[in-house]
Amino acid sequence: MTSSFEFNTYPARLSDVERDKALKVLRDGVAMGRLSHDTFVRRMELALSARRADELAALTADLPSESRLSRLVFGTVEAVSGFTVRLRRAWQAERLPKLPLPHPSAGHPLRIGRDPLNGLRLTHETVSRVHAELSHQGGLWVLRDLGSTNGTTVNGRRVIGAVVVREGDQVGFGRMSFRLAAN
Repeated sequence: MTSSFEFNTYPARLSDVERDKALKVLRDGVAMGRLSHDTFVRRMELALSARRADELAALTADLPSESRLSRLVFGTVEAVSGFTVRLRRAWQAERLPKLPLPHPSAGHPLRIGRDPLNGLRLTHETVSRVHAELSHQGGLWVLRDLGSTNGTTVNGRRVIGAVVVREGDQVGFGRMSFRLAAN
């Protein structure tokens, strides 16, 4: 008695790396103007639902693959561009006026805003009457936005509620910016 076994074989499942490579080619195609936004979105959906490598290959067949030289050139341009942006931000940050942190033993928070009764009065039109509060809690400095109209930022990010700040942080009240400094 001879028995034969039959096994169903299925193609290997796509790896995340293969899928990511195809998505990168699609993103590059949009960046180079070879794909419209709608075409990119549709192909991205197909790439995420693809089950076989040939399905991915069909989605990127009309797009040029990036050569080693072009990766080097684009990477260099990206690095130089990023450097100039970081340099500009650093230059602007050093020119900001310093906001000295109050002495921790003061015991009460520093109120910031347009109101004359605030500890730090800022008369700019984008600053609310009672804009923010800087307090020393548990050995840390905490900056709290008090429902200002134009917002409070720390290092370019909007403060929602309260955030811990340190010496050297860039803080903004409306359109006024300062660099926190030790007293």
